[in-house]
Amino acid sequence: MTLSKEGLPDWLAAVVRAAETIEPLQLSRFLPPENGSGRQSAVLILFGEGERGPELLLMERAGSLRSHAGQPSFPGGALDPEDGDPHADGPLRAALREAEEETGLDPSGVQLFGVLPALYIPVSGFVVTPVLGWWRKPSPVGVVDPNETARVFTVPVADLTDPANRATTVHPSGHRGPGFLVESALVWGFTAGVIDRLLHFAGWERPWDRGKQVPLDWRS
Repeated sequence: MTLSKEGLPDWLAAVVRAAETIEPLQLSRFLPPENGSGRQSAVLILFGEGERGPELLLMERAGSLRSHAGQPSFPGGALDPEDGDPHADGPLRAALREAEEETGLDPSGVQLFGVLPALYIPVSGFVVTPVLGWWRKPSPVGVVDPNETARVFTVPVADLTDPANRATTVHPSGHRGPGFLVESALVWGFTAGVIDRLLHFAGWERPWDRGKQVPLDWRS
């Protein structure tokens, strides 16, 4: 499984550039443990072209799940042995496989074009490799297993960059991070952090009021 930048739409050039130059600490202060511990996983950051221009595919996790319940996220999950080497193309296979399992996405319509540095989610112990894809041939998507996924939806990049939809989330622990109020959902945590940095390094970010705060529920 290989990455290809051929035939991408012009507007993705900024994302390609960002993926090639971004340093791990520019994405997050939480980096994979140096001792190699942590559960290897991958997420698919899938860019498509919608009625209102560029958009991203997201899903909302089922409220009954043990970790990150009810939270909007990228499709993705842990690597399986058949995905292969986690330090080679294993994350590419896992990102597509998980996206197909969770959203019904047809992987044959997706062109993978980049990989961001692996990051760490301390609360769950996952080492996550974000895989970038272009939805070359869109396919129908939706909830495959209601026990895992509450809904599947796309968000226009224009809504993600709209200052009116941006806020700083405040966790009961005191941790603060970026948030996006889009599609009647609050995108926060790991997913919002990656989107925030991608918008910034792709040059798409617009000035927004970082003083606007949204408290997170204690169960989050």
